[in-house]
Amino acid sequence: MARHIVIIGNGITGITAARFIRKLSDDRVTVVSSETDHFYARTALMYIYMGHMRYQETKPYEDHFWSRNRINLVRGYATQIDPGQKVVRIADGNDIAYDALLLATGSQSNKFGWPGQDLLGVQGLYGMQDLTLMERNTRNIAHAVVVGGGLIGIEMAEMLHARQIPVTFLVRENSYMDYLLPKEESALINREIAEHGIDLRLNTELKSIRGRKTAEAVETSQNERIECQFVGLTAGVHPNIDLAKASGIDTNRGIVVNEFFETSLPDIYAAGDCAEFNADGIGSRRIEQLWYTGRAHGKVVAKTLCGHRTPYQKGVFFNSAKFFTMEYQTYGDVPAQSEPHIRSRLFQSGRKLLRINSDRESGRVLGFNAMGVRLRQDQCEAWIRSGTSIKNVLASLGKARFDAEFYSNAVYRQAAAV
Repeated sequence: MARHIVIIGNGITGITAARFIRKLSDDRVTVVSSETDHFYARTALMYIYMGHMRYQETKPYEDHFWSRNRINLVRGYATQIDPGQKVVRIADGNDIAYDALLLATGSQSNKFGWPGQDLLGVQGLYGMQDLTLMERNTRNIAHAVVVGGGLIGIEMAEMLHARQIPVTFLVRENSYMDYLLPKEESALINREIAEHGIDLRLNTELKSIRGRKTAEAVETSQNERIECQFVGLTAGVHPNIDLAKASGIDTNRGIVVNEFFETSLPDIYAAGDCAEFNADGIGSRRIEQLWYTGRAHGKVVAKTLCGHRTPYQKGVFFNSAKFFTMEYQTYGDVPAQSEPHIRSRLFQSGRKLLRINSDRESGRVLGFNAMGVRLRQDQCEAWIRSGTSIKNVLASLGKARFDAEFYSNAVYRQAAAV
């Protein structure tokens, strides 16, 4: 008999799980979300604001896709789970019964108790409601301040810059993302930010936000007062565990799960940004808050939900981003600080950079950073998984070229000549 699988959250994890459940079974599938009627590419929020895309162009599937594939979409806010009755309580008073429940509730923007953080004109940027609020908050303003030196922060700075709104960017680190990137990569991004006219303030933290009802200025750790009418709080995100916590499910920083995405309560699972692994052999990254890991979680948990109990196995770490006009890719192990067991080879020419890390003793390749050039993901991951020697990687580097431009540029020629 068909079961009813309910998914809370229509982001990449929840929707990937729904799609693969449908491929694997005839179970009833219901996706509950209070954010939007349909799944959209969250990474495209900035392009809507900048006028490069419209909302309907960020939806990977036509609206009729869901009914054709018998995936029921419910627009509603889940307030509590009753695990005894196996029911999800919805704010509008309707209850949804489930046989299995997947929590894919994503993340929430961080707030650190700054004075004035609840004034009008102060916000984070995570979902569609935030984008709508930002449209309203930035209308006819003269100056904006963005707080936090991560990926969301630089995206917000670029969004504001695209509308010709002057931006001051507060970053507490000595250099942009130096907690994650080696100094050469970080320096390239510092330059990219400055060249686009952003007022980058390094070693500077937010002290308070001033204003009566709306933001009027910020005060910094450098005892500066910066007049502004908008403050973007982009100092990271944390797992959204509110629903799980209210329902008696074990939580830590995230919703605690094992390698099968099972929570502390039977027939309730959690995956994506909100999940925190508590399992041997899962690796050091207990919380994975990336688009590609969210998709991977959705695929694997769908198998378990359909009766094919499958453990999650992490692949080679990968991430990509764009800093204004500079593309960035990273694969494998590329720590920010040098480590004794790693040999790092850097090839750089102007705004283009390629870093290849290898094990000092065995010579096997460990990781890649690429900025201003593009590498083939499948090839880089294959080299890392198979433990290919750095000597052989350099000799066959052409296999990783993404396009002819990369093949011919000076950085590639430097590396291939070694």
